[in-house]
Amino acid sequence: MPRTRRPGAVLALVVAVVAGASACSSSKAAAAQLPAAAGLFTAAEQAMRDVKTVHATIDVVGTISGLLLHRADVQLTREGKAKGTGVIEESGQPVEVQFVIVGSTLYLKGPTGGYQQLPLALASTVYDPSAVLDPDRGVVRLLATAGGARTEAAEAVDGQQAYRVAFSPADAVMKVLVPGVGTGATAEVWVAAGSKRLLKAVFTLPATSLGKGGTATIRFTDYDQPVTINAP
Repeated sequence: MPRTRRPGAVLALVVAVVAGASACSSSKAAAAQLPAAAGLFTAAEQAMRDVKTVHATIDVVGTISGLLLHRADVQLTREGKAKGTGVIEESGQPVEVQFVIVGSTLYLKGPTGGYQQLPLALASTVYDPSAVLDPDRGVVRLLATAGGARTEAAEAVDGQQAYRVAFSPADAVMKVLVPGVGTGATAEVWVAAGSKRLLKAVFTLPATSLGKGGTATIRFTDYDQPVTINAP
């Protein structure tokens, strides 16, 4: 004989179905309320174009061909000046360095000795932080040339409300921001709900014949704080 369902079980099944439908509707409604990526990027482009100084921390995880940087803590100016500390790979070993960029000159100091004066072109073979705030090469250009941008969620970054936007970055821009990166990288940025400035960016970099790929994460803080950067 067929088993008869108990009223309690039937009621539980109905509640579960209704709850699932409600959750799905709520999720769709929440997504519909998120601001469009195009509008966020237009506002973010202008906000980042007006930035005078910013503090950035960069962390690289994985093996990315052409990128010898592991992490960096750096102050940046719109004029292209930069100063900070970092960990780079040298002969297969991590080495802590201090660096200053003024004009077309890179000043680099290793664990021992003083600063060496080198052409800025050398920095691009490791990582050139002076490109970040450059509107023609950095994050402004990254946003302007983004493909397939879509707002995915509203999230907090270091206590600030932001919108997470995923997109496909232009290969030419990525090669400036992340030396040696191959094609097909993907990216997410967190745009501050109030100021529309970037709070965080994560780049997922594909494997190449020389590297297994990985991620590069940049966090932006202390916008437009007074910063003095001079040659050491």
